[in-house]
Amino acid sequence: MSLTEQISRDLMTAMKAKDKVVLEAIRAAKTAFTLARSDKGAQSVLTSEEELKIIQKLVKQRRESAEIYKEQKRNDLYEREIAEAEVLEKYLPAKLSDEELTKIVSDIITRTGAKSPSEIGKVMGVAMKELAGKADGKEISAKVKLLLG
Repeated sequence: MSLTEQISRDLMTAMKAKDKVVLEAIRAAKTAFTLARSDKGAQSVLTSEEELKIIQKLVKQRRESAEIYKEQKRNDLYEREIAEAEVLEKYLPAKLSDEELTKIVSDIITRTGAKSPSEIGKVMGVAMKELAGKADGKEISAKVKLLLG
């Protein structure tokens, strides 16, 4: 079952349960999927990678908004954004531990033959594709710099 289908089913479940937080989060994802499919030149069906990128983007947006609300002492909005982010994170694959990330990035460095910090771009290109949805871009970048530095 694709992520789009699962979100559609979960939307129906949330509507029946009248769970506003889950409903808002899932509606946002469904809307983002629809917009992505209707973009010029886009396919009528999203790939699983595209679906994951959209969910990651939505989670990141909610986390950033939550931080802004927290700074402004708007706890009601902060809590809603965090709750929606948590709902959307359930659709993402499990995050890698630090040890797993180190091992995978080390393997990528070995495969690409990178030896110095000037070759970070070569490693990052491969790492971002392989670790899509499994680790945050900032974490990957920090690990690559650490291992090549």
